[in-house]
Amino acid sequence: MELRKQIFVTIFGTDTRAGKTFDVILLWMIILSVTVVILESVSSLRNSYHGLFVTTEWIFTIIFSIEYLLRVYSAPKPLKYITSFFGIIDLLAILPTFLGLVFDQATILLTFRALRLLRMFRVLKLARYVREAAVLMRALQNSKHKIVVFFGAVLTMVLILGSLLYMIEGEENGFTSIPQSIYWAIVTITTVGYGDIAPATVLGKILASVAMLTGYSIIAVPTGIISVEIGRAVKSNRKPVTEQCSKCGFDSHDQDAGYCKICGEKL
Repeated sequence: MELRKQIFVTIFGTDTRAGKTFDVILLWMIILSVTVVILESVSSLRNSYHGLFVTTEWIFTIIFSIEYLLRVYSAPKPLKYITSFFGIIDLLAILPTFLGLVFDQATILLTFRALRLLRMFRVLKLARYVREAAVLMRALQNSKHKIVVFFGAVLTMVLILGSLLYMIEGEENGFTSIPQSIYWAIVTITTVGYGDIAPATVLGKILASVAMLTGYSIIAVPTGIISVEIGRAVKSNRKPVTEQCSKCGFDSHDQDAGYCKICGEKL
């Protein structure tokens, strides 16, 4: 039981030196293993270093398999860990290699290991940012109706532009259908500009110029909407500080207040 407890503290905990060291080493191994999978997908490297890639992959898989078994062994409730988010991800990190013995290309699924990098939130103690994430989510939720209306207007404009370009340019200039023309309108308004389709007539170019200028203006709209909602969410999220002013007794200060807003006394 003592050994099991020590393994649990090392593998699952981050408050001890051993736990932090274990997680840092694990994160680097995850990064290296994902890098190997990515490099193996390059045909020239795969042909030259196929044996090295296979050997390295099996080494990582064996190490991760041992780690997974130790997690199951040391967990107070093994079934709860196995069915948890990280438990499933840990299993997906080792399963594809064994499936690769039976099915081709199954090792590509090893990129699931990148999801294990989510453990760095525990290592780096990023839980303190959860409240800020909640503020952002609240801002997005509050602005969703405005965003939906905005995208509805954009889609309407894209439909009109696509239809007009289809009538003006025609199939001879590459606008073979209204969906193809709508695709051009989306690419133009978003300022992506692939260049695979372009208007050839004077009227078409004028309409394209209008679409380009419109694209620059509409990009700022959702940014402004979300920024305003973030400001409101941050303001509503501020809770009064309960510390009383030693001079006047006022106790409803802002979180970042350094001086009393009533008498100016330093808090």
